Amino acid sequence: MSTFLLEIVTPERLIFSEQVNSLVVRGVEGELGILPGHVPFVTPLQIAPVSIKTDGKELKIAVAGGFVEVRKEKVVILAESAELASEIDVIRAKAALERAETRLTSSGSRDQYDHRRAEIALQKAMNRLKVSGKNL
Repeated sequence: MSTFLLEIVTPERLIFSEQVNSLVVRGVEGELGILPGHVPFVTPLQIAPVSIKTDGKELKIAVAGGFVEVRKEKVVILAESAELASEIDVIRAKAALERAETRLTSSGSRDQYDHRRAEIALQKAMNRLKVSGKNL
């Protein structure tokens, strides 16, 4: 089976760099499946798991925004943040989820900026828990 190089990079470090068989990401217009030889494109990413298949195994990485660039022989994900399932601190993610839910349901004055930040924090926490395999 043919492969392509996948690199996942954050501002802090290189998270992943290997030959893979396929990739599924969630762009702003929905899920995208990428196989070797895919047509080149660039699109923004949503906060969602990235699914990678290689040698019959599936790996998930929690990605929080950024862009995916598909080239002829290489795919690069430039992510705001990304974590392998093994790196996720489940206790911290659950605490972040609870804080975000509390901020969203509080009856105090809600300005739009704080409300949007709480929504993003909630999405990130849920994404991390989903990838960790230890959902709510």
